[in-house]
Amino acid sequence: MSVDQHTLALVLFSAFVAVTLGITTWAARRRRGSAEDFYVGGRLFSPLENGFAIAGDHMSAASFLGIAGLIALFGYDGLLYSVGFLVAWLIVLFLVAELVRNCGRFTLADVVGARMRQRRVRLAVGAASVTVSVLYLVAQLVGAGSLVALFLGGAGAQARTWTVIGVGALMVVYVAFGGMRATTWIQIVKAVLLMGGAIALTVLVVARFHGDINTLLNTAAEHSGHGSDFLAPGLKYGGDWTSRLDFISLGIALVLGTAGLPHILSRFYTVPTARAARRSAVWAIGLIGGFYLMTIVLGFGAAAVIGSDTVRVSNAAGNTAVPLLARDLGGGAGSTGGTVLFAVVAAVAFATILAVVAGVTLASSTSVAHDLYASLRRRPRATTKDGQRSALREVTVARVAAVGIGVATTGLALLAQDLNVASLVGLAFAVAASANLPVLLYTLFWRRFTTRGAVWSVYGGLIPAIVLVVLSPVVSGGPESLLPGLDFAYFPLENPGGVSIPLGFLMGWLGSVLSPKAADETRHAETEVRALTGAGAA
Repeated sequence: MSVDQHTLALVLFSAFVAVTLGITTWAARRRRGSAEDFYVGGRLFSPLENGFAIAGDHMSAASFLGIAGLIALFGYDGLLYSVGFLVAWLIVLFLVAELVRNCGRFTLADVVGARMRQRRVRLAVGAASVTVSVLYLVAQLVGAGSLVALFLGGAGAQARTWTVIGVGALMVVYVAFGGMRATTWIQIVKAVLLMGGAIALTVLVVARFHGDINTLLNTAAEHSGHGSDFLAPGLKYGGDWTSRLDFISLGIALVLGTAGLPHILSRFYTVPTARAARRSAVWAIGLIGGFYLMTIVLGFGAAAVIGSDTVRVSNAAGNTAVPLLARDLGGGAGSTGGTVLFAVVAAVAFATILAVVAGVTLASSTSVAHDLYASLRRRPRATTKDGQRSALREVTVARVAAVGIGVATTGLALLAQDLNVASLVGLAFAVAASANLPVLLYTLFWRRFTTRGAVWSVYGGLIPAIVLVVLSPVVSGGPESLLPGLDFAYFPLENPGGVSIPLGFLMGWLGSVLSPKAADETRHAETEVRALTGAGAA
């Protein structure tokens, strides 16, 4: 790595940080101080703006760095992530977006609590939302560390640590001072930069092979070291029954997990109507679909142009495949074009990480304040002034929670620096689909769903998912585990979704059937009317 490359990348990194801090300052000055303004930006965003923000929130380091890296290392099997992440949005569009916007105010717990006993449900859903957010944040911070370690070369290990700490500090600043307004505009800027960078790289890859995709794929197979097996299923998830079950488990988690992600659900509250929420989802699907198609080209392009072994040497998990590809497409190491393109792509990836961590941190701190804190100290509000004071107190708690979440996720990310970011996000999706999705769907569509069923559904999916992750090869039992020196991997699958997601649905049904009191069908009818018509929506 040349000094010029280091300098240019650092300048671009610093420029984006300066821009985002400027946006945060601008948003802080325009903020009216209300809870609605802090949590959902006053619900003032248009469908187009929110669609770009959703895309910016969803297209994370796992998408740009992790998926392309997995495709570069494992070929066809890496495609599962691109397909799973995209197909998941059909569930969001048809089953979730409009109904969630009509039923809630700020969080998922608002939707579930509309027809249940508030305190028990809010505590359960709030705890699950924070857990999912923490896992998601860890993946983003790991991606940031891998990226900076690459362009700082010999100072890689130390650079990783300080980058993780620095990004953790920045995400606290964005949330504490800017709220949803700043977070949304950071995500919009990031989505534009990411789409532009991905389009440019995709065009260069296709041009390198003169538009012949068949030649691109054959060259990728040849340079992968696996031959034709690189283009066939089974390289990563083939072989024994454990790998095949892991493949199914991961696929289920990816397809069902998006509809349970707190930071995605919270975005539907930032628009004024349910119709706007649906249109936001349509815009997001178009942007995200195009992006994931490009990640496929970039992944196979990295294998074809620089080779799977080169990617693996740079980063065993494949997280640096896209930056290395950019450098080669620009003319190679030491060339002006390679230096510029590498630095630009690295800056875009860094922007991706900063925007996503801001959104996820805001969603998790909102859950802490609006669900956990408010439930534990909720008192009757005698006057409007009392209600306003309570809401402002919640916002203060949310800012403090952002600091605590930043510290916790930074510590966990320092332990998980050698894992692929897409794999880490897969775990977050599994927990979201296990704990959040069952209770959401039951609340919206099952008349007999009860408070006990809601609590059992959340904990019945959350606890098994966490326990199975701890007992999986992700944490111990292998050289790529979080704790490679220990072995308590009693659960053979890396992703728990195939077991924990059905448990979440089963426990929700069982808890409702065994409830001492029948469900309040009147409240369900009210929730159904509100979900379908928007009557009484905030």
